[in-house]
Amino acid sequence: MELKIEARNVELRKGWQARIQEEKEKLIRHYPNFVLHLRVSIEATTHHKEGGFEIKLVASVPNDTVVVTRKGEAVRPVLTESFDVLTLQLKEIQRKKRKSKKKSEHVIPHDGVGIIRKLSPYESYGFITSADKRDIYFHENALKNINMDDLEEGDSVIFGESYGDKGPQATWVRAAE
Repeated sequence: MELKIEARNVELRKGWQARIQEEKEKLIRHYPNFVLHLRVSIEATTHHKEGGFEIKLVASVPNDTVVVTRKGEAVRPVLTESFDVLTLQLKEIQRKKRKSKKKSEHVIPHDGVGIIRKLSPYESYGFITSADKRDIYFHENALKNINMDDLEEGDSVIFGESYGDKGPQATWVRAAE
């Protein structure tokens, strides 16, 4: 990530630079290869009522630019607030991208037969081993004609499968007749 720091009407302090560097490292950790360029501008304002400083963050991400502007009396807390707002905006951009990606994937659900491999009744979930030896997650809410308490590991089940956030999951589960 390319970083540019500029100060207007004020001398850039080492403590501010260190804080910006910490926040940059956090962004790299949480959003690897997402933020391409970051410009941080610290300006001492002459507007007494608006606070003494204005912080402006401009982040370039693929197909978008995020701008955050905050004003306040002291630089460090305003820097922290600015980076917090930037993080929330980046999170929202990624959420929207994931959502549109999910719609475009168009997974065709199919039915399967499997055997209960593991049950965690207190956590309300379990795993089914499908006929092709894959692990399929299911939640208690997916059970149709049976309760979690009535199931045992090794029971045969029929299930509908789709692709969830963390892999294959059963949309519904019924006891095999």
